[in-house]
Amino acid sequence: MFSQLRSASNVGINAFLVEIETHVENQMYSFTIVGLPDNAVRESRERVTAAIKNSGLGVPAKKFTVNLAPADIRKEGSAFDLPIALGILTATGQIPAEPLRDTLVLGELALDGALRPVHGVLPVALAARQNGIRRIILPRDNADESALVEELETIPATTLREVADYLSDLSPIAPHTVNRQELFASGNEFGVDVSDVKGQENVKRAFEVAAAGGHNVIMVGPPGAGKTMIAKRMPTLLPPMAFDEALETTKIHSVAGILPHGTALVTARPFRSPHHTISDAALVGGGMGIARPGEISLAHHGVLFLDELPEFARNVLEVMRQPLEDNKITISRTKLSLTFPCNFMLVASMNPCPCGNFGNPNAECTCTPQQIQRYMSKISGPLLDRIDIHIEVAAVKYQELASKRSGESSAEVRQRVVAARQKQTERFSGRTDAFKNADMTSRDIREHCALDTAGQELLKLAMSRLGLSARAYDKVLKVARTIADLAGDETIRPEHLSEAIQYRSLDRQFWNV
Repeated sequence: MFSQLRSASNVGINAFLVEIETHVENQMYSFTIVGLPDNAVRESRERVTAAIKNSGLGVPAKKFTVNLAPADIRKEGSAFDLPIALGILTATGQIPAEPLRDTLVLGELALDGALRPVHGVLPVALAARQNGIRRIILPRDNADESALVEELETIPATTLREVADYLSDLSPIAPHTVNRQELFASGNEFGVDVSDVKGQENVKRAFEVAAAGGHNVIMVGPPGAGKTMIAKRMPTLLPPMAFDEALETTKIHSVAGILPHGTALVTARPFRSPHHTISDAALVGGGMGIARPGEISLAHHGVLFLDELPEFARNVLEVMRQPLEDNKITISRTKLSLTFPCNFMLVASMNPCPCGNFGNPNAECTCTPQQIQRYMSKISGPLLDRIDIHIEVAAVKYQELASKRSGESSAEVRQRVVAARQKQTERFSGRTDAFKNADMTSRDIREHCALDTAGQELLKLAMSRLGLSARAYDKVLKVARTIADLAGDETIRPEHLSEAIQYRSLDRQFWNV
């Protein structure tokens, strides 16, 4: 007796179909799973056997061989429990095989036959539709995520017995549907607002410019100045996510298993803030077995905040250099290479010196010039060159903290950011490699960042005085282009260029202690 049905497994943020082949022979009882299964898949033998028996169905005393094809790709996770159980029930004639044609099945089984949710459902549903499958059977808790994919019928179930009765035409299950647009609109809310920040008008302005052009930012200031508080409000200034961006971000979070319970779609831009003890594999992706997305991919279409930047290991910071340029990271293994998207905004913060009081008029710095230089040199020049905006954050004065006057709200600032992004969308229409000013290539800079004579003289003076690198030169022009977009100007004026130059404070001061 033989049966065959389809399931799927994730590799990176995509999924591939897996054929579940079940062969039954009239021999002494045994249960073997082949096809490069990991430990979780091997352990499904005990879960599947107990679930079938506790569902009022039978496991005959025969020899069962289950093959997961293709056999040369490692299979991970517990999502194969339900398809393996249905393969046994089909091969032993307890349920018909015909209803499983054009159907994909996945789900973890409890010992009593209940279905538990699994990770990576959205990539699986997208792969199913792409391969012409018209129906997917899965745990009810994963139904919203699967129902996001149009032209794919989602059948939610709570137990193995319910699935068996449905396939035997004994008990119907209504297909699950969701209102995609309503779901997308309902969650785009934040619990914080930039108006909560007292004072720091120069920092708020820098964040507005950064959000408008998608520029990376580093803040330098003493402890308690509000760097973390401001950083957490960056997502509130960014344009709302498009539906395609939300789907792509949800795929990454689904594969990583960090989607909150009851959440089918990531609708707010992610904000990730890893601790400075993080490893390079946890930051960019990797790990044992099939590589998993790291923090830079979990921040895709959102913000990655690195607090106390010099405290991160140097090798951890250096591995970010290429992803910051390419907006993707490729992780190579002996038999497999995986590419994860990581188009994120980097927001970093640091103290100006080890004690944090260098340049603070209200406290005395106890660090020697050598200690300050050693502290600053923990961040390499090439990494700093990839950060467009350097901004000094001063300690907030008492009068500003005690003031009851609130500044602009995030919604007001976001309106200007959205208008500036619209100009960039029109500027780069038809392009697939550039969507905002931070993405501009050298050719784009020559075309869209032309300077008049006064601007050229100003930039020449800044280059000679500050010793800017060629990449920093490009960054200044990109930021100036964004400032002009915010002002509604088609040309870059000297005042726009002057403000952009002010956002290179690390080049201007701290390297010359």
